[in-house]
Amino acid sequence: MAQRLKTDWILFFTIVMMVFFGAVMLYSASSIMAELKFGSSWHFFERQLAWMVVGLIAMMLLKRLHYRNLQSPNVAFASIGVALILLLIVYFVDASQHRWLRLGPLGIQPSELTKPALVVFLAFFVTMRARAINTRYTLVPVAMALGLVIVAVGVADLGTAVVLMFTAAAIFFVAGLEWKHCVMALSVAAVVVVAFVASKPYRLARIVHYIDPGYKVIDRIDPQGRLKTYLNKSLTSRDTSYQSEQSKIAVGAGGPLGLGLMQGKQKLLYLPEAHTDFIYAVVSEELGLIGSVGVLLGFIVILWRGLRATVLVPDDFGRYLALGITTMLVVQGFINISVVLGMMPTKGIPLPMISSGGSSLVSTLASLGILMNVSEHAG
Repeated sequence: MAQRLKTDWILFFTIVMMVFFGAVMLYSASSIMAELKFGSSWHFFERQLAWMVVGLIAMMLLKRLHYRNLQSPNVAFASIGVALILLLIVYFVDASQHRWLRLGPLGIQPSELTKPALVVFLAFFVTMRARAINTRYTLVPVAMALGLVIVAVGVADLGTAVVLMFTAAAIFFVAGLEWKHCVMALSVAAVVVVAFVASKPYRLARIVHYIDPGYKVIDRIDPQGRLKTYLNKSLTSRDTSYQSEQSKIAVGAGGPLGLGLMQGKQKLLYLPEAHTDFIYAVVSEELGLIGSVGVLLGFIVILWRGLRATVLVPDDFGRYLALGITTMLVVQGFINISVVLGMMPTKGIPLPMISSGGSSLVSTLASLGILMNVSEHAG
């Protein structure tokens, strides 16, 4: 007789609450902008609601599918192969941003779909090569595949590339990668990140403005001003510290209890990307410390249940799946929150389940469906 699995209700209700809370905050953050641009305050909310339905269906289907069905070379290599093909297509189709693949009225971000695909691929590959994880026959091919994915993503979306790096690092560290290989991998990753930052003026400008907002150090290093000229090549108001300053004003204005739902002021054309990357600032302004801590607690619960599944699941493939998905979502969430609070330089990365974005929402919910299935088999 087949064993009846018990749903991880703590994880399930946390996800559902965060998704519906995100929809409410999205409407609050976007209604004014939607009315001005599209003539309907419900524009962004309706689009997000459609994606939410797709994402929840994907989550429930993957929750019911035994995670070991993903432990197949066909699934692992096909998923990462499709992701790479989509990244290659979008590089040429979207010549300016290299981010969006437009299908009529729909816009898909292949970089978001790459995240669960990479986790499945790494979980399969590391499980298959567990006994030879530190040999060149394992490290060379996985480094080539991982490097290709990260470079393809990082060309247009450095934030997602960094999240993928953290995810891969967590999986390989737990798999027993030797310290010398860890140090080498971190060194290569650091060089890649520096190269990506330096390759585009606006990325470098954000870092410099965060560390040296008055250009005091830059003026000493480069008295001729060549570096400053390079930094200012592509600057607009959204590339400077303006976003961070407006975000911190919103967070501070909220106080302990907030100004009330729909009562925020900074979203009224002061705070760019209020319904996407900086929606956490709107949460803080309107719902105060209570609302912002509530969102943070949601990610902490996901971290707890994900690590619990990682420890208790009986096989390596499930362990790496749970660890990879948990790391991916929690790191992305904490990076977004840190940017909003001014603890990191501005970086365009959505807050999972809260920010506007169909590809992000579907990718996140699909990943969480897999995580819930692993958790159900973790006892």
